[in-house]
Amino acid sequence: MKILVVGGGGREHAIIKKIKQNPEVTEIVCLPGNAGIAADAECVNLKATDIDGIVGYVKGHPVDFAVVAPDDPLALGCVDRLHELGVKCFGPDAKAARIEASKVFAKNLMKKYGIPTAAYESFEDARKALDYVKNCPLPIVVKADGLALGKGVTICFTRDEAAAAVKAAMLDGAFGASGSRVVIEEYLEGPEVSVLAFTDGHVVKPMVSSMDHKRVGDGDVGPNTGGMGTIAPNPCYTPEVAERCMREIFLPTVAAMNAEGCPFRGCLYFGLMVTKDGPKVIEYNCRFGDPETQVVLPLMKSDLLTVMLAVENGTLADTPVEFEDGAACCVMLASGGYPGKYEKGKVIDLGRAGDMAEIYHSGTGRNEKGELVTAGGRVLGVCCTADDLQTAIEKAYRAADEVKWDGMILRRDIGKRALGILTD
Repeated sequence: MKILVVGGGGREHAIIKKIKQNPEVTEIVCLPGNAGIAADAECVNLKATDIDGIVGYVKGHPVDFAVVAPDDPLALGCVDRLHELGVKCFGPDAKAARIEASKVFAKNLMKKYGIPTAAYESFEDARKALDYVKNCPLPIVVKADGLALGKGVTICFTRDEAAAAVKAAMLDGAFGASGSRVVIEEYLEGPEVSVLAFTDGHVVKPMVSSMDHKRVGDGDVGPNTGGMGTIAPNPCYTPEVAERCMREIFLPTVAAMNAEGCPFRGCLYFGLMVTKDGPKVIEYNCRFGDPETQVVLPLMKSDLLTVMLAVENGTLADTPVEFEDGAACCVMLASGGYPGKYEKGKVIDLGRAGDMAEIYHSGTGRNEKGELVTAGGRVLGVCCTADDLQTAIEKAYRAADEVKWDGMILRRDIGKRALGILTD
């Protein structure tokens, strides 16, 4: 089988490495890919958002199956266009991708169908939003309505912070068109859990849970990033919580999407908070998370491509989705200055890391000398698995310490909170 993967980051690298394990796969093409992905697939320099370009490529280079991994091309209708060509795909169509592409859509969906989430108000008028934050209970969370690379969420503990967040999104254009509308919601307290789930629009089969670390600095300080590291499984996601999530959130969400005429098929990401009143939805994503994918897929026993085909064909009920009992840790290595301004083109020395861990390339390239260099904010994900979380974390950091480049940053406390929960 010839497989097309759309995207070019660490998530796509993890997906490609897993798909390669299927003996029927003869060729993988990645658009656009990166320097690390080039070792596992043929990379073609087409942006993931260039839907016309992707369609043109597939017309000239037929594929048997496509995986559209990032949020932007899903929201832009990449799956719709590929389906029109008769190409089977893993990923939701544009109507279903709204569950991530519009937070207003998602919040209204949850309100209409009684899916537990934070109380909220949405605004298209900046003046009304600014008036609202003058008197609403604090703290609050201000969210850009559209896609913002995981950075469009601001937790505000003061009215000045809330006003600044509204102005940044709606008046200053910090998130482009994505910030033309905002959702302002109550601040929930409790441990966060990420659960990725396969669904064919009827059956829901969750993957192993994970814990992301969004803020740039140790101790969860600094601005939000796309994710500085992950561990799996998440100790807060007990069997009791999992059962309640399936009953109150997962199945009702899929049923709600069907009722709204936009059935969801693909990977549905549930960003959850386990509050004193039970689990609630913080956000939905319409695809595999990054860097959650980098710890979830290494623990997957079932064949990924087989499951993806079952999702597309509507046969997920008959397809096993199984995971190992161990644990995984992924430490993200980033460019100095991220998530703000950072320099590219720094030469990377991997040392012995590749022999000690799975290295997922997020933002890498080659310079004119052919050397591996930085080409993004988040550059590499260093992932290790083990029988227990403590060992997985230790292995990941030993491997991460092998990697060097000028200005490299990383968090030193990935998994610390989870270990604390396990030892309580």
